Amino acid sequence: MAIIAVNMVPLGMGSSVSKYVAAAEKVIVDRPGIKRQAGPMFTTLEGDLDEIMKAIREMQEAVFETGVDRVITTIKIDDRRDKEATMEAKLASLNAKL
Repeated sequence: MAIIAVNMVPLGMGSSVSKYVAAAEKVIVDRPGIKRQAGPMFTTLEGDLDEIMKAIREMQEAVFETGVDRVITTIKIDDRRDKEATMEAKLASLNAKL
């Protein structure tokens, strides 16, 4: 299972991007097999790496469909193979150390 942070920035569309973020989020909000946690700078996704990458491509297309000509996408992937990692487990580990 992978945990992926994704951020999409439409260029040339002004300083407010919530409209474009919402277009991307609608693609994955109820997507089976992908857990989603929206944050102020990135959206974190958890699930099968191939399924998430496919969803990210669809998210990009959703942003382009709003009339954007250019989108910069940043993707950070945590693909752990030694044990199952989850967003909740990562946060619990951090909080236990605070």
